[in-house]
Order: sequence, then C-alpha cells, then structure tokens
Amino acid sequence: MVDPLKRLTNIQLSRRDRLVTYYLTGLAALIVVYTVTYNFALAQLEGVNQSIFASFEFIVQTMTTTGYGQDSGIWSHPLMFLFVAATQISGIALGFFTLRLIIIPLFTGAEVNLDNRLTSKQDHVIICEYRRDSAVLLDELRELGIEYVLISSSEEHAKELADDGYSVIDGSPQDTSAFERASIDSARAVITDAGDANVNTILTVHSIDPDIEIITLTDDSDMRDILLDTGADTVLSPHGVLGRRLAEKAISSFSSDLTDTIDIGGEIEVTEVPVQQGNRLIGTRIRDSKIREETGANIIGAWIDGELQLPPHPDAIIRSNTVLLVTGAHDALEAFSDFTQPARTLRKHERIIVAGQGEVGQAARDVVSERGLDTVTIDIEDRDGVDVVGDSGSDEILAEAGIESAGAIIIGLPDDSAALLTTVLARSLNQDIEILVRVSDTDATRKALSAGADYVLSVPRVSARMVARELRGEDVLAPASQIRLLRVPATPLAGSTLAKSGIYEKTGCRVIAIEDESGFTSAVDPQRKFTGTEHIVLVGSDESVQQFRKQFDVSPIKS
Repeated sequence: MVDPLKRLTNIQLSRRDRLVTYYLTGLAALIVVYTVTYNFALAQLEGVNQSIFASFEFIVQTMTTTGYGQDSGIWSHPLMFLFVAATQISGIALGFFTLRLIIIPLFTGAEVNLDNRLTSKQDHVIICEYRRDSAVLLDELRELGIEYVLISSSEEHAKELADDGYSVIDGSPQDTSAFERASIDSARAVITDAGDANVNTILTVHSIDPDIEIITLTDDSDMRDILLDTGADTVLSPHGVLGRRLAEKAISSFSSDLTDTIDIGGEIEVTEVPVQQGNRLIGTRIRDSKIREETGANIIGAWIDGELQLPPHPDAIIRSNTVLLVTGAHDALEAFSDFTQPARTLRKHERIIVAGQGEVGQAARDVVSERGLDTVTIDIEDRDGVDVVGDSGSDEILAEAGIESAGAIIIGLPDDSAALLTTVLARSLNQDIEILVRVSDTDATRKALSAGADYVLSVPRVSARMVARELRGEDVLAPASQIRLLRVPATPLAGSTLAKSGIYEKTGCRVIAIEDESGFTSAVDPQRKFTGTEHIVLVGSDESVQQFRKQFDVSPIKS
C-alpha cells in the first residue's frame, strides 16, 4: 500500500501555491515578532506587565484596524507611539497584499499567468499541441506517475485544463521561450502532435537540445519518413493502428485464425473476441456456455452492455455486442474462435464494407485486402480505392455498397455524429451484420454501442496508450484495445494471499496469471501465500488499472 507520509512528502506545490505558502508563513512570523516586541516594550518602556496573549490580541487588532481595546491610552514613551504607528502601516500594506495575492484570485479567477501554477519539474515530458482530447493522455501520464507539461497555443484551452488541475501553459511550440518555460533543460522527452507544424516543432526542439528524445504523432502515415528525417526518434500513427485493429476484428468473423493475441508467458495467451450476429452463444448465460469444456479456453471477463465484468457474472447473458476476454493456450483460443463462429448457413457473404477512406479506412482496407476478402469502400470524395462515392449516412449509398448481404462494416468516419448515424442505418438495413466503429470522442463509445455497434475504439484512448507504451514499455493487449493488461511485481502481496489483498474489491482488476521460479501459471489460487518475488499479470479496464496504481505502490514491468 502507498505510505500516506510518503504521499504527503511527494506533494509538489505550484509556483503560485509556493508563493502563497511563503507569504502566509512570513505573515505568521511577523505577527509573532510584533507580539513579542510589543510585550517586551510595554514592560520595559511603560512599566506595564501583561500576558503574551493580550499582546497578541493587540497586534491583531492593530494590524486589522479593528481597534485597540484595553491598551488604548496607556502609551507615553515616544518609541511606543512609533512602534504602534509602524504596526498600523504594515497592517494596511499587508491587507492589500492579501487581497491581491489570495482573495481576488480565489473568488474572481483573476490569476491568468499559468506559469505560476506549474510545480517544479524533473525528468518530465513536454507535450506540444496535443489534439486528441488532452485530458485522456494527461490522466494516463498522471496515473503512470510521469511528470509532464502541456504547451497549448490556445490560451483559453490551456486555462480550462489548468483550472482542472493539469500542468499546462499557453504558448507556441515553435517558440523556444515556450520550451524554456516548460523546463526543457530537465525534461526527458518531447511529444509533439502539432499536425502540419510537427516539422517546425521538431526543428525548434533540436535547436534547444539536439539530444532530447522526440516522439511525434501524426494522422498521415506518409509523413513518417519525413518526420524521422527531420529528427523525430519515434513516429506514432494512432489512426493506422486503430484501422488495422478494427479490420482484424472484422476478419475474425470469417476465420478462426487469431491475429491479435498477446503472449503473457508460459504458452498462455489472451485475446478479445467480439460476439457477432449469428453467434451460437447469443442468448446463452455464461454458466451455460460450456466454453471451457468444449475448447479449453477460459472466459475471464466480458464487456456486456458497455460495462466490463471481471469476472463476468455466471448468469450474465451473452448478447450480440458482447466482447469476451479469453485466456488459454493458442490452440485453445483457436478452438474457441472456431466454436463461436456462426453456422455457415447463417453467414452473409464474406464481404466487408469500409465507410470512410481516411487514415483509418485505408489501413482497414489494406488489412482486409491482404486476407483476400472482398472489400467495398465508401467515401464522399472520388479518389483511388473508392468504390462507392457518397455519404455513408444514406440508405441509398449503403444499399449500393451491398449492406444487405455484407458480413461486416467498418465505420472509420472522422465525425462522431456521422459515424453514429451510419451505425444506426447499417443495423436497420442488416440485423446480422457486424459493425465496428471508430469514434473521436471517448464519451461516444457508449453511444455507439447503444446505436448497434459490436466493437468500438476511440482515437484518444488508442493514442494515449501508444504514448504510454512508448514512455514506459507497459504491456497492453495491443494499444487499440478496450481492455488493459498489466504485469507487475508481487511485492505488495508479500506475506499475504490474493484473497486477502482485496485487489479486485479495491480496484476492479483481476489477476489472471502468476510467474515464479517454476514459470507461468494461469491456475490462480486465491489462498496462495506470496513471497513477494513473484510477478503477477492483471487485467482490467483503463479506470480499474488506474485505481490499482493508486492503491498499490508498484511500477509495471517493462516489456
């Protein structure tokens, strides 16, 4: 568990908070000095002996200009008059400072210098112009314990994020002063997502520090070589990764071959399997599915109606938009995939429609074409690779693309409203089609599932995971995934058992494998006593993994 004292000592104050702290400490010290001086002067110069608390009361009354009470009129020595006058003047001056430094910013939000809100940084990352829902990435970094400073050219956006507690300053990432304000001299890396200004930003960073690591995000994979030649150390293309992931999930509707499993050790693999229309498991309770008996694979979790259940409730009913999280040997997972395939007589033609031919759509089309499946592409622009020109949010266009007989549709539209409309129309025109959707807003994930989608991925979440993996080497079930996989030391469990640790109850994560000197095992005994030398593999949603990191002071093991 995290030591509360350690957490308290690790708290860092912003520049403004440090200034307020220094001010209040100085004010308290000044009052103490005034009190002791007045008490001593009253005794020595006026021959009046009174308690230190009475002198304290007088100083407070004088500095706040509320009156002098019982001491009024007892002074006769000139030095006493000078001292009282000095106290009065300093009290008025301090009143103005208090009003400007604390009262006005507190009640009117007058503080606009975001630099003053930054805490001191060391070994942090500087993020330039992140355009994919900044809060998702910043939350990810904060939960990973990675210090950061975001530079935003939008003063309004920067102010909103700063008001929410994020480390943000406004400025241009093409201006060296912005990086100097973000303490680039002590930073470990720069992440740039500045679109067309990426090249300019990279060159600016290199002019300041040619050795610092630069990670660049781009929506155009054709820019990869140019960005690398400019000086980027790593180029990430979240849209391409997301498009390929959606295509792989669509292909799994027609084949038992697994293309997106992750090996966690000891021949144990994990994969996600969306349950598409026509699946024999639809309408079946988890307890009655007989998956373990028939295939040897284990269901360890399931997304049901947009909620992750770890483990799924035995009486939970598998529906068409359920995503099952399964673990086992590779042969067992292939047997499970084959077991859950719809009967051939229930399948539609092995044709996949790709709506939208941007970066996501093109990546998805390439993967589907490589597997030899028929592909029909839709886009509003007539260009190479587009089969049907028009708006996919139209019944006529979807019908022209063959929606009624297609097996799946990948919706890669950049606008969430258009993507949701296309989802509803596709489901109304073909109740059995598998619908896989990309959304630009994380909050639109649940809406897409409600609209009839079988599998949904959000660009901000995929992007944040790719950056986190690059910075920490963290194991995830592919960056484009709805579920997180984490490998950590079992140090917090030393001397305890899994049942007593409360990992699931406190965080929502589930331990699915243990590694010790004898190797990996997926047979997790809740009563096993840990020595602390083992490694454990956990699975959970983004939120539950973040909660695990809050509850247990342990860092993930890098890949």
